[in-house]
Amino acid sequence: MSQTAVLVLIGSAVGGFISGLAGFAFGLVAMVFWAWTIKPQLIGPMLVVGSLSGQLLTIRTVRHSIRPSMVWPFIAGGVIGVPVGASLLPYLDPLWLRMTVGALLFVYCPLMLWSASLPGIRWGGRKADGAIGAVAGVLGGIAGLIGPVPTLWCILRNWPKDVQRAVCQSFFIAMQSLTLVVYLFNGLLTGEVLRLFALLLPTALISAGLGARLYVRLSDLAFRRVLLIILFFTGTLLLASALWQWWHTT
Repeated sequence: MSQTAVLVLIGSAVGGFISGLAGFAFGLVAMVFWAWTIKPQLIGPMLVVGSLSGQLLTIRTVRHSIRPSMVWPFIAGGVIGVPVGASLLPYLDPLWLRMTVGALLFVYCPLMLWSASLPGIRWGGRKADGAIGAVAGVLGGIAGLIGPVPTLWCILRNWPKDVQRAVCQSFFIAMQSLTLVVYLFNGLLTGEVLRLFALLLPTALISAGLGARLYVRLSDLAFRRVLLIILFFTGTLLLASALWQWWHTT
């Protein structure tokens, strides 16, 4: 088995498990393994398919908590935000954006973990949720960072863990499906990409299922802590990778 195949399988397994447990972060985790040997133009479609397949498999875990009235503002905002982010891409530096988001998560998440129980955010209603979806869409259009903002927002809303996950996963499925359609029309789903799909999908699905099994055993408080810890490590990876890239390009 080639080195690339091994890294694809490892990235799919670890990313799938984390995604199944937390409902997000497949891309950032898998990227740690895949970026070493896989061409960048192949990684984007792989991340979308790996994440989307896990989301579709594990959404049944919280299907009883899916409430369209709570989800649609995020999706509406995201649909507006993604093309805005894509249009801003030529004028912004994604490196500094990743560095900024990474630094904020690196500092903020430990403070949330160490603080006493905070009251949930009650203001803003659907307009605030739509604005969060739009921000996530813009970040996704610029740098592929759709997950952290809505995940952190749902934590701050203090919704029960199944409601948090149902909202975020529904939003991610909608955004990733849109991205996949764009890839298809742009001709990015080549034969080489499809062969890699066949390699990563079984591992991603199995490991996502295992992560989802652990998820159902977590209390609301434990799930909140898991999300904050994963967001912290997500921020650390973003910050470290951005600093590494900046150091080697200056």
